[in-house]
Amino acid sequence: MVVHVYEHLVVGQLQCNCYLVGDPETNQAVVIDPGDQPDDIMAAVERHGLRLVAAVATHAHFDHILAAEAIRKRTQVPFYLHTDDMPLLEAMRTGSLKYLGRELRPPPEVDRWCRDGDEIVAGGASLGVIHTPGHSPGSVSLLAEGDAVFSGDTLFAGSIGRTDLPGGDAERELASIRERLFPLGDLPVYPGHGPPTTIDREKIANPIVGAFSHLWLP
Repeated sequence: MVVHVYEHLVVGQLQCNCYLVGDPETNQAVVIDPGDQPDDIMAAVERHGLRLVAAVATHAHFDHILAAEAIRKRTQVPFYLHTDDMPLLEAMRTGSLKYLGRELRPPPEVDRWCRDGDEIVAGGASLGVIHTPGHSPGSVSLLAEGDAVFSGDTLFAGSIGRTDLPGGDAERELASIRERLFPLGDLPVYPGHGPPTTIDREKIANPIVGAFSHLWLP
C-alpha cells in the first residue's frame, strides 16, 4: 500500500518539517514530528478529512514534539517515541523550558515506546521504525516501504544532523546513514528540516557522508 503524503507543514521557531501521511483509501493518517503549532496541524487534518491514528516523533528534541501533547488530548491518539530518548524527555521535564525567551509547553506523555523493527500502521499503510542513532540516542527514521523514508534529523539534503547536543555521537550518526539508510535504495528522503532529497543524491553529493566527501573534507 502506497503511503500518501497529505501535507508537509513547517512549524515552530526552528522550522521543523511536520508531515501528515497515511492510507489514501481509508484516510487514516499519522502525524510525523508534531513540532509546534497544533492548531495548524489539526486544521490540516480537518482540511484533508483525515482520521489520525498516531503521532510519532523521530527524536525527543523539543522542536519535534511541542505539539504532541495537544494533539494527544484533542484526538486521543497514541504518541510514539523511541525508548532510547527517554532520558532526553526526562531532562525536559526537570530542566529549563525556555527557548529564545519563550516559555515552552511541557513535553508530552509517551503512550508507546518503539524500537527498531516496529511498525506504525494507518489503514493499509505502514511506517517501519529504523533506529538511526547519532543525532540523539533514540533517533529513528520511518520507512514507507518502496515509497519514501522520513529521516528526522539524521540525514538532510547536503548535510547531517548536529551531534554536539547531549547524547549526540558523530560516529554513530555516520554509521546510521551508511549502514541503515543508504542501503534502502534510491528513495525520496523527507528530512526533519529543509528540502526533500533522495538517497542516491546524498550517496554521491553529500559533503559530509557522500562518495566524494573526501575531496573537500580535511
